[in-house]
Amino acid sequence: MTDRQMIRIRSAALTAAINPFGAELSHLEDSEGRELMTNADPAFWTGRAPILFPVIGVTNGLQIRLDGQSYPMPKHGFARHSLFDVVEASEDRAVFALTDSEQTRANYPFAFRLEIAFAVEGATLAVEARVINTGDVALPASFGFHPAFAWPLPYGEERAAHRITFEADEPDALREIAPDGLIAATTCPSPLDGRELLLRDDLFTDDALVWDHIRSQAVTYGAAQGPVLDIAFPDTPKLGIWTKPGAAYVCVEPWHGIADPEGYDGEFRAKPGVFEVAPGDTKHIRMSVTLVP
Repeated sequence: MTDRQMIRIRSAALTAAINPFGAELSHLEDSEGRELMTNADPAFWTGRAPILFPVIGVTNGLQIRLDGQSYPMPKHGFARHSLFDVVEASEDRAVFALTDSEQTRANYPFAFRLEIAFAVEGATLAVEARVINTGDVALPASFGFHPAFAWPLPYGEERAAHRITFEADEPDALREIAPDGLIAATTCPSPLDGRELLLRDDLFTDDALVWDHIRSQAVTYGAAQGPVLDIAFPDTPKLGIWTKPGAAYVCVEPWHGIADPEGYDGEFRAKPGVFEVAPGDTKHIRMSVTLVP
């Protein structure tokens, strides 16, 4: 989809462009038109901010198991490869929706409606996911955000000056990702210096950094000098941070869920990180990005 076909919302401080294909935030610019998102260089990764649903990461054998039956499931689920309906589009707000179909039920045999709402107010972009159970049985799911922010940010500081500062102490070891993308049984020590993650390419040689039980509900990303991004995620208990070494982006990924542990062959409903939505209910998962001078 071309930039002209994207839905744009704006305030005096920010302009956001969202692609209905995947309901993917594709651009976030400040008041002077400076891009805060990835350049999507195909030499590294063409994603920008995919929506992860109904799984996060890789499932064992690229399948989920429900009531003794297996269903194929692509990495990070199917929402990021689906065309969402544009439900609302105004100057400062847009809402996108994906409903179940014959195609989705081949992977995920449930009735659902997934809404992604974007709104800008001042220097803040707020995003809310609504996982709505439109069926008559409990809806098991995982959900994650995956925004890729420019590294470096466009304010003149070098990549090496950038850091991610956590809101709270995070003493726990990190989960490791196996070569096949599953969660390994082993852990690794936290790379934080106090509450700071000093960004370096070699941190990501073996894939993402994964906090399985995050205490913080927000982080700050940027250099010590110049504007920074405050990224809040009040509804997600896990966090991934990822890039490919040498790329001009870093992903800050609030997750409600995680990839399958190595060897996991149990029911999807029992998988660590999966939540359930009762018939007729809605699960709300929010994040926001604020540009701070």
